[in-house]
Amino acid sequence: MRIELATAPGDPERPNEDWASAAVPAGGSAGQSGTLVVLDGVTPPPNETGCVHSVPWFTARLGGALIELSGSRQELPLTEVLATAIERTAAAHGGGCDLSHVRTPQATVVVVRWGAAWVEHLVLSDSALLLEGTDGTVRAVLDDRLDRIPREALRAHATADVYRNAPDGFFTAAADPAVAGRAVVGATPREEVRAVAAMTDGVTRWVDMFGEGDWGDCVAVLRKEGAQGLIDRVRELECGGRGAGRWKRHDDAAVVYAEL
Repeated sequence: MRIELATAPGDPERPNEDWASAAVPAGGSAGQSGTLVVLDGVTPPPNETGCVHSVPWFTARLGGALIELSGSRQELPLTEVLATAIERTAAAHGGGCDLSHVRTPQATVVVVRWGAAWVEHLVLSDSALLLEGTDGTVRAVLDDRLDRIPREALRAHATADVYRNAPDGFFTAAADPAVAGRAVVGATPREEVRAVAAMTDGVTRWVDMFGEGDWGDCVAVLRKEGAQGLIDRVRELECGGRGAGRWKRHDDAAVVYAEL
């Protein structure tokens, strides 16, 4: 088994709000089981969260709970793992935070868990999961609800807040455990999966912003150059000025790649 992880801040002067981890629990044969988690913290405007805690504080606690629960509680569905992790993190805030605030610290989520029989997945919001089959084909598992909101509608409201964690909008992990029921979930027979890759949108821009290749090409870069190699490619493109004016020039980036 090969597992590689890399992450980098979009701005070296600001904390990295992405979070990534992987674990291979004890008790099974080598490579039989494992889990990975990737989170992309949602950056709020300054002083507009209703919370005394930072986004990195939130992603560290939510991510830590997710990697522990997904690895140690194999009997729990991933939706229940996410709901329990959100509950734990909300309880850690304490009484000084307004967890009902639309900008309370929150994050996108990707969780993958594999065992002898299945590769399970959960995706919430616009981070991405890639599943490479044993035949070499690559399937992207995406939660595209944010992309389905018309751009003119977002411009009309100036921010995405009116659509955030709303029935006709998109969903992120914040303080409400019920959001776990909105995640994109599924399972693939283990024998059909050769590799998995989870990444935040600071990495997926190699495909969806810069158009350097498709998802299969993305996995090929990961196999050949590793997780840091893919992030380095994104940074080179950003420094070349491509995409300027459409998205922020640099974004926090995190990717976990695992060959099963």
